[in-house]
Amino acid sequence: QVQLVESGGGLVQPGGSLRLSCTASGRIFKINSMGWYRQAPGKQRELVANISSGDSANYADSVKRRFTISRDNDKNTVYLQMNSLEPEDTAVYYCNAQIRGLSWTNFRDCWGKGTLVTVSS
Repeated sequence: QVQLVESGGGLVQPGGSLRLSCTASGRIFKINSMGWYRQAPGKQRELVANISSGDSANYADSVKRRFTISRDNDKNTVYLQMNSLEPEDTAVYYCNAQIRGLSWTNFRDCWGKGTLVTVSS
């Protein structure tokens, strides 16, 4: 009943920028934290950034000062602005959110299917 769909991934040269978007849809009652994770080839999934319902943001050390997470609650959307991209940022980026559906008694951890970001010259 709830879906998260990412968009905005693609191929970019080192030093370039991309903005990822993730929109939640379905029978949603409430969304708390939202965030972005990534998984590089051969690596485990790691937290990139998350943002609370009060707009308090946290970032992985590797992306601080380069990435900015934001959200638009009216659109049920979270964004990740990625600047000064490096080859090491290449990964599948996954949207994550803690969501309570209309028929759910609690929040659950929801995931999108991911969008590929490739940073290469």
